[in-house]
Amino acid sequence: LASGFGAGSKICRASGRMVKVLSGPLVFDTHEMGRKPGAERTFAVAIEAPADLGYDVYGVPEGSAVEIELRLEAIMEGILATGSASARATGECVRCLDSIDNNIVVGFQELYLYDDAPEDQKSEDSFILEDELLDLETALRDAVVLALPHNPLCGPDCPGLCAECGARIADDPGHPHGAARRAGGTSGSGEARS
Repeated sequence: LASGFGAGSKICRASGRMVKVLSGPLVFDTHEMGRKPGAERTFAVAIEAPADLGYDVYGVPEGSAVEIELRLEAIMEGILATGSASARATGECVRCLDSIDNNIVVGFQELYLYDDAPEDQKSEDSFILEDELLDLETALRDAVVLALPHNPLCGPDCPGLCAECGARIADDPGHPHGAARRAGGTSGSGEARS
């Protein structure tokens, strides 16, 4: 794989059987590190964001730019991947439905075990190198999704929408429905609530 990463995921024939070949902008070749503890490689790459990098209401749009700085370090058990990713997250405020567009930076660190590591070291959550290839996509997705708020807001003091008419209260702080609710006892028509 050129420069430590390839250009797409595919299935090919090898040794007379079908095998999955890892490739793509988030797959890094660790062969050159030779399983020598202390060996390091660094990468600075710009990629297009993969799908599902966030939530339905807030996330990194598929195909948008993601810049990654990555350090791979060989240790006894495998390869330690440490890095950061910066991208633009977009979505909607959950209170007022205004659009949100923020730059985000997330850090990550994951251990990728060698594929021949003892079974007692592996778990269903373990990242495993496949033929010395490290696929960073799942670790990147996990880091971004965990860093994003579940309920994104356009600002910490967003008052949201009027429950009666749907008007954005921040655009009209004296909104009559909101004022009536704050006054505690009259509706927008001025009549007392029972």
